[in-house]
Amino acid sequence: MPTRTAGHRTGILPGLLLASALGLVAYLVGRLVPVVGGPVLGIVLGVLVGALLGPRPVLTPGTSFAAKKVLQTAVVLLGLKLSLAQVARIGWETLPVMLGTLVLALAGGALIGRWLGVEEQTRTLVTVGTGICGASAIATVSAVTGATGAAVAVAVAVIFVYNALAVLLFPVLGHLLGLSQEGFGLWAGTAVNDTSSVVAAATVYGAVATSYAVVVKLTRTLMIIPIAVGHSLAAARRDADGGSMSWGRLVPPFLVLFLLAAGVNSLGLVPDSWGEGVSVAAGYLTTVALTAIGLGTPVGAVREAGWRPLALGGVLWVLVAVSSLALMRLTGHW
Repeated sequence: MPTRTAGHRTGILPGLLLASALGLVAYLVGRLVPVVGGPVLGIVLGVLVGALLGPRPVLTPGTSFAAKKVLQTAVVLLGLKLSLAQVARIGWETLPVMLGTLVLALAGGALIGRWLGVEEQTRTLVTVGTGICGASAIATVSAVTGATGAAVAVAVAVIFVYNALAVLLFPVLGHLLGLSQEGFGLWAGTAVNDTSSVVAAATVYGAVATSYAVVVKLTRTLMIIPIAVGHSLAAARRDADGGSMSWGRLVPPFLVLFLLAAGVNSLGLVPDSWGEGVSVAAGYLTTVALTAIGLGTPVGAVREAGWRPLALGGVLWVLVAVSSLALMRLTGHW
């Protein structure tokens, strides 16, 4: 028995080391090009290397470990960056905008995704990525639902496309619409997907817009918690098939740790000096996990997804951006 355990541990090393090395390259390059980001580069690099290497069974245990356990660890670390106090800092008056756009994104993703014929896992990941916080939401929900590598790869690619467009278009549109610094910060924080793209777009607009957008974005990121728990409950019920469900199936241990981490940070128990280290660790581990997913992704499955996920992402992106402006007008923020 000890020999088998040791063999198993040795078995994960080739794939884990490859994912870690490629993930490091992607993470470092992503730091230089934050608009793209490490996770996007990681999954692209993983898919390319995986296609070049072809099927390698020796890598499978390690890449599977990274895609699941390393990803779950990254999600827990993300919890240390969240604070329920962010809601109070920006004021309750902005919540209708954020919650309204989230509800519309979730409803739109379900209805429009079905109408377009987008596969369920891909539809879910594109929806939460657009409605909440891009790659972080995709990583969290995929860890809860056990989404396939192909679904994750497609969703991350879709989110990247509209992140890039947002960075280019939002500052120009903001000036044309006459948005104030705070108004643009609220719009960018609710309608741009990844945090790096929110910062990039708001920085072009101004310093006040940037600080406001970051706080709005962090508050929006808190929506990961109820969405992840909801998907966990739904997945547990489906898997149970009418049988009994254990607590571990209803709420996976890593998700409990994620919630505890957010709670600890909300109480102010995480020193400010930890902030940069936590961000680096979470970003790197997320990149490693997505690189591993890329290594194990069948390119043919991504090709088969076709234009529909991209169309879904585009419709949801426009829906969130327009509804955010409408809600800002209704609530007096524009």
